[in-house]
Amino acid sequence: MSDKKTVTSRRGMLKGAAVAAGAMSVPMIATAQTTSLRFQSTWPSKDIFHEYAQDFAKKVNDMAGGKLKIEVLPSGSVVPAFQLLEAVAKGTLDGGHGVVAYHYGKNSALALWGSGPAFGMDPNMVLAWHNYGGGKALLEEIYASLNLDVVSYLYGPMPTQPLGWFKKPVAKVADMKGLKFRTVGLAVDVFTEMGTAVNPLPGGEIVPALDRGLIDAAEFNNASSDRLLGFPDVVKNCMLQSFHQSGEQFEILFNKTKLNALPAELKSIVDYAAQAASADMSWKAIQRNSQDYIELKKQGVKFYKTPDAILRAQLEAWDKTIAKKGTDNALFRKVLESQKAFAQRAGQWQNDYMVDFKMAYNHYFGKGAKKS
Repeated sequence: MSDKKTVTSRRGMLKGAAVAAGAMSVPMIATAQTTSLRFQSTWPSKDIFHEYAQDFAKKVNDMAGGKLKIEVLPSGSVVPAFQLLEAVAKGTLDGGHGVVAYHYGKNSALALWGSGPAFGMDPNMVLAWHNYGGGKALLEEIYASLNLDVVSYLYGPMPTQPLGWFKKPVAKVADMKGLKFRTVGLAVDVFTEMGTAVNPLPGGEIVPALDRGLIDAAEFNNASSDRLLGFPDVVKNCMLQSFHQSGEQFEILFNKTKLNALPAELKSIVDYAAQAASADMSWKAIQRNSQDYIELKKQGVKFYKTPDAILRAQLEAWDKTIAKKGTDNALFRKVLESQKAFAQRAGQWQNDYMVDFKMAYNHYFGKGAKKS
C-alpha cells in the first residue's frame, strides 16, 4: 500500500471514530408517557364546588410535569351524582369529587363525615380527627366492608352550612313540621325526626324543584354555590346557622387499581396536591363566600339567624337519630365513639384557647364602634 493510500485510510478511520464518538455523546432523550385519568364531580359545571375539583386536578397536572393528567367532568357527564362511588370502584371512572354523605345509602356510618354536630367539632377539627384521630382507617374499613375498590382523600373544610332557603322564614320548631324539605345524608333523618317531609335531591335539581313548588325549602351549602345555582331567583329568605351539616368536607376518590398502578412519585404528588388543595379551597371559600353574601343581599335576599330553639331541636333530633342508627350498625357506633373521644379532648383545647373573635369584630364594625 502506498503512503498516500495509507494516509487516506487513516483519515477515514479517524473520521469514522469521531462520528461514532459524537453519536455516543448525544444524550438519550426519554419521551415521558402521560397517564390520563378521567374524573367526574358530583357538581354542576357552574358550581364553585366543580371549580374546587378542577383546582385539585390542576395542582396534580402542574406538579406532574406531563406525566399525569386528570380531566374533571361535571355531574351527569358519565353517571348521575349519587352513582359516583360505584362508577369509580368499578373503573367506569378513574376518580371523582364529591362528599362522603352522598354514599349514605351504602352504610349510614358514611354520613358521619359531615352530617350532624360532630360533638361540637368545626370542619377543620373533623379533618384533624380523620387524619390523626383514626377516622381515615375507619373510612377505609367501611369501604372494604362494601367491597369498594377505591382510595379516598378527604380535604377542604366547608364553612358551616345555612339551615336553608325558605319561602317563608321559620321562627319556631313547629314551623318545620310538614315542610317539604331537601337535604342529604343523616340530615334526612334529623329533619324527618323534626317533622319535615324530606326529599334528598342532588344539587342540580334543587332550584327547579323549588321553582315548581315540589319542595317548600331546601339547603345546599354556601353563599357562592347557592347564588350560582339560582336560589335567589326563586326564594328570597335564607336562614343562617345550623347543626345539620356543620362539619363537612370534600372527598377526592380514586379507583384503587388505577392509583396503585402509578409510580411512587406520582402517588406522592396526588397526596400532597390534596393537602395543598385543602388549604387553597378554605382560603378561596372565605374570599368568594363573603363576596357572594353581599351580592345576595343586593339581589334582595333577606337573611335570618336560625332561632336557638330550632338549633336545640336539631341536637335533640340528632341524639335520637344516632341512637337508632347505632343499634344495628357496629361500624356506626365505632365511628361515633372515635369522634367523641377526639372531640372531647380537642374541643376542650380549642374552646379554652381560642379567643372570641366576634368581640374584636364588633369592637371595630359593630353598633357603637368608633369611626376612624
